[in-house]
Amino acid sequence: MNKTDPLKNIRVVLCGTSHPGNIGAAARALKTMGLSRLYLVAPERFPDPEAEWRASRATDVLARATVCAKLDEALSGVAFAVACTARGREVAVAQVAPREAARRVIDVARGQQAALVFGNETYGLTTAEVNKCQLLATVPANPRYSSLNLAAAVQVFAYELRLAAMESAKGGAKAGRRVLASFEEVEGFYAHLERTMVEAGFLDPGHPRKLMPRLRRLFARAQLEKEEVNILRGILKAVRHPKVRRG
Repeated sequence: MNKTDPLKNIRVVLCGTSHPGNIGAAARALKTMGLSRLYLVAPERFPDPEAEWRASRATDVLARATVCAKLDEALSGVAFAVACTARGREVAVAQVAPREAARRVIDVARGQQAALVFGNETYGLTTAEVNKCQLLATVPANPRYSSLNLAAAVQVFAYELRLAAMESAKGGAKAGRRVLASFEEVEGFYAHLERTMVEAGFLDPGHPRKLMPRLRRLFARAQLEKEEVNILRGILKAVRHPKVRRG
């Protein structure tokens, strides 16, 4: 983790990319804005000569790209993730514009790992993938033609991140920065919470409705700290295995 340059603590995650040219163009977009950490979740074609051709002089970013089988693997160690999507829908996280998302990402990345997550060129991110993030960001494009090329979208967000990093550097370090729980810690809490609710009869796994997505939205707004996750899991453990009090 780099404590002086927040851009080095940010990874850009592309999920299920179908066209290798977009991977190369995304790598180029990252390098022009001082970003270098590219994660690819189950790309259809990679490595590929077209990716290298479209990357131009950013082939070093491609060479260091991390290929993952699932999004959970790509978000390992991340404390704050933003789902970048063009589709408006009911999801478990709040929605903002790229500039606000970049500001929040940089704030976290000054001390912890952060990520931007992009979906497939055709169908974007799934609801389940979005719900693994703490924030949703959408480019306010022309509503009559809001289709934005994947690499172009990456460029927009990369530019906003660079601006936010420059503004952050002017303001200096903030005292008392929060230490957020990691992706694995938060997901572990959600799994623990769901098991507890099922055992208590509060959640019917056969008809879950939207209970877990709503709870994810609630806790995503709070941006849980590591200690807070430990407290919540301690409460759940006490509920599942209550201690017998002696008179």
